[in-house]
Amino acid sequence: MPPDDAGSRTKPGTADEATGAGNYFVSNYPPYSFWSPEMVPSALEVLGRPAPGDLPLGIYFHIPFCRKRCHFCYFRVYTDKNAAEIKAYIDAGVREIEMYGERPYLQGRKPKFVYFGGGTPSYLSAAQLKDLTDRMKRVFPWDEAEEVTFECEPGTLTQKKLEQIKELGVTRLSLGVENFDDHILELNGRAHRSGEVDRAYGHARALGFEQINIDLIAGMMDESEENWARCVERAIAMEADCVTIYQMEVPYNTTIYREMEKSGKLTAPVADWPTKRRWVSEAFDAFVAAGYTVTSAYTVVRDPGKTKFIYRDALWGGADMLGTGVASFGHIGGVHVQNQHDIGPYLDQVTAGELPIYRAYPTDGEERLIREFILSLKRGTADMDYFRSKFSADVAARFSEPIEYLQDEGFLTFDGSRIELSREGMLQVDKLLHEFFLKEHQHARYA
Repeated sequence: MPPDDAGSRTKPGTADEATGAGNYFVSNYPPYSFWSPEMVPSALEVLGRPAPGDLPLGIYFHIPFCRKRCHFCYFRVYTDKNAAEIKAYIDAGVREIEMYGERPYLQGRKPKFVYFGGGTPSYLSAAQLKDLTDRMKRVFPWDEAEEVTFECEPGTLTQKKLEQIKELGVTRLSLGVENFDDHILELNGRAHRSGEVDRAYGHARALGFEQINIDLIAGMMDESEENWARCVERAIAMEADCVTIYQMEVPYNTTIYREMEKSGKLTAPVADWPTKRRWVSEAFDAFVAAGYTVTSAYTVVRDPGKTKFIYRDALWGGADMLGTGVASFGHIGGVHVQNQHDIGPYLDQVTAGELPIYRAYPTDGEERLIREFILSLKRGTADMDYFRSKFSADVAARFSEPIEYLQDEGFLTFDGSRIELSREGMLQVDKLLHEFFLKEHQHARYA
């Protein structure tokens, strides 16, 4: 079953599994294609009332600037902005945060987690980062935050900048390595090279960050069996606290997809899905042999007792997340929101004193149950008692048909109280999750 043809049931191994265009990775529910500008008033209504006292809050800030645009990137990024334009964006982002801080739903709340994503947060200078974060903290102090995550492109990091990042309170540094081969990096549009990875990682380790993650992508353009094996060996030798492994996908708004359109090709010039799944499985085996533990469909960690994922687990568990900056996604009081997806409209709306929300989707109780259930499966397990306690729902009965189907196919086991995904189920969990979608969402475009 191709990843962008979710909802049609095809026996494993019988479908064309070449990598085609489309979004594979499931990060939210219902699908983004169902969110709309007409639903924005539902988000504004939530912001006008007090928040429940026990709901965790997180803040995400999007920094959309990069040295280069990767050929597989589908995020909102800019590579042509000067210092004045970047300052204008930072000022607008702070003003957006200030406007949120004035709303009853958010007044006086302190974040449990903070996440700087991109784009490339480390593209900003040390002075720009300090200015941004000092002003953010005046509105939402994060002295009690359990996790502050900061995404980095290795080639943008110097020892001085890393020192400043650590002084900001960052606890989790995430390095977008993707691959260690300079040819693969160049062909796929990455800005950094392998030497910059070694230099940045060495500085970060010496500075004593609480947690360092590195990202890898299986199945990039021109990647071979030998190259992937070398990448895994090198990542193991680095002894990072966490390694996140993604399988290469080709969303519609990428450079690769545009080249596919021009050529008329239906499949992308990257490894097919069975190959990518096998490579990730082999990587998992190698990391486990080196003392790591597989903790989700994408992550291995050296010490599960020490390495936590506050951002992921809180957000997947229904926490509020204030998504700020251009094109950012958020979740407030059960309402999904996304900001204006281009920098011009974003700046205009903030300058006019308006929250820059572009589209929204108010979830109902059933959708919130499905969302949390499918996201929990991405960690490889789901506990029936948890969902019975939180949602007063018997999910075993609610999802009996897809559970039985996936169990018959060998993707999971179910003992009546707990679902456990098999390795094969973990490796293609994003495809399998569509089995639990409401029917009206199953055949729709995801993004």
